[in-house]
Amino acid sequence: MKILLVDDHALIREALRGVLKELKPDAIVLDAPDGRQALRLVEEHPDLTLILLDLNLPDCDGASILADVRDRFPAVSIVVLSAFHDRDIVMKALDCGAVGFIPKSASRDIMVSALGLIFAGGTYIPPEVLAGRDAAAPSKIRTGLRASPSDLGLTERQVEVLALMMRGKSNKAICRTLDLAEATVKNYVTAILKALNVTNRTEAVIAVGAMGWDLPPVPER
Repeated sequence: MKILLVDDHALIREALRGVLKELKPDAIVLDAPDGRQALRLVEEHPDLTLILLDLNLPDCDGASILADVRDRFPAVSIVVLSAFHDRDIVMKALDCGAVGFIPKSASRDIMVSALGLIFAGGTYIPPEVLAGRDAAAPSKIRTGLRASPSDLGLTERQVEVLALMMRGKSNKAICRTLDLAEATVKNYVTAILKALNVTNRTEAVIAVGAMGWDLPPVPER
């Protein structure tokens, strides 16, 4: 596993390096203090597994790097780190394809738990964002729902697609992983959104996080 840390504060990079080494002792951890060096390292290391990305970088907007990397390197998972974590910022990051959002104010224990969840194929969203989900979309996300995927009529294949959606994978990446036609994946995504009673992937991520589903890992190709 090869991981890239992108943050302009050396102390934060060092702290994250310690957390990652605790979780993944054999991981190769690279780091960059700004967007320019981050993009150079991404191009030099196309086998990157994960990027921990600060949104507030000295030379560019981290969100632009997130969108660029997701477009050019769809196999790389990206987790956003930020000192600011209001709902709009979190939603924007998820919309751009992040597989998680960890506030810099989080304790070490929370960071360990959040990264552990992400390494297991899950998506971490700050609890306060999940708690406030109804304020943004009261008519869209089923509140208080504790049904299982099968209760909502999702097939095993659709659950696999949902698991990959939760990891920020695009339709094309899902096609490659599951060896499915793009039209089939689109139909599955539509069925998943309908079953969850949401209108987009971000709302789906929040809904699944709120229900606490433990989705099965899907091996990457």
